[in-house]
Amino acid sequence: MADEFPAPIDLDLRLVQCFVVVAKHRHFGRAAEALHTTQPSLSRQIRRLEQQLDVRLLDRTTRGTRLSEAGEVFLPLATGLLRSAGQAMARTRAAARPREITIGYTRGLLITPAVRALRKAEPEAEVKTRLLAWNDSRSALLEHRVDAVVTRLPFATDQLRVTVLYDEPRVLVVPLDHPLVGQESVTLDDIADEPIPHVRQSDPLLNAYWRMDPRPDGRPAPDGPLVEDLEDKHELIAAGQAVAIGPPLDHATGLHPGLTTIPLRDVEPSQVVLATRTSDRNRLVAAFRRHAEAQLRTHRSHAASASARTRLR
Repeated sequence: MADEFPAPIDLDLRLVQCFVVVAKHRHFGRAAEALHTTQPSLSRQIRRLEQQLDVRLLDRTTRGTRLSEAGEVFLPLATGLLRSAGQAMARTRAAARPREITIGYTRGLLITPAVRALRKAEPEAEVKTRLLAWNDSRSALLEHRVDAVVTRLPFATDQLRVTVLYDEPRVLVVPLDHPLVGQESVTLDDIADEPIPHVRQSDPLLNAYWRMDPRPDGRPAPDGPLVEDLEDKHELIAAGQAVAIGPPLDHATGLHPGLTTIPLRDVEPSQVVLATRTSDRNRLVAAFRRHAEAQLRTHRSHAASASARTRLR
């Protein structure tokens, strides 16, 4: 019986969040700004948490703030606790509002036919859409910011149900004055010595896939500059410092105006997929899956269609 009804736990999640933000910034001033509070108030919150836990979590030094030994142990547990609490709230609210769904998508992919079909079939439902960053699909699903995502592989698929909708060619992204511009298509041999950028803090699986690293013959892809995000990479390529392999974006769907794309031969296409949580029981998610499979498999992304029309002119 004691295990069935554990003793009450006096742990304020707001205080836990304060600790996680301070631990992230390692500075009370910057953490206070991020939390929209004052340093004295934040210090009091941390002291209250330390009193609840009966340990010291943080040490202030002349160079900022550092975690104590107990703080190092508590940080990953606190982060997991906040994530679990967020998921518990989201899933509970979703159960109380089964007539809502948020559909995510990444840039350059068309979801309109499936969304319109769902709205027509479910006129009383609230159907929202949300544009996601190119590397945010999995996190957005697991954090319940969206209920379904139309995006591109690869990404880790555990805890997710993934349905392949269609294949999409990979292309070479180059500046407008690159010597290969004008070619009907190119191969990896044509860019054997061209530097390919790395994106900082990107999933290693994604980096390897879009850099084609290693190449089919086992050679590593040429190293390129380290960039922070997609926009930085495009600016770097437009300046003539690198090339990249990517999906068939056009200028309307996120391609820098100083760039163009060339079809890549002998490279396996990427896959456009629908991803949902395996644990999701929202019937609108199942309904959207049916419409996505029926509607999106007969369409291509806006970017791919525009690219095809351009090649025909």
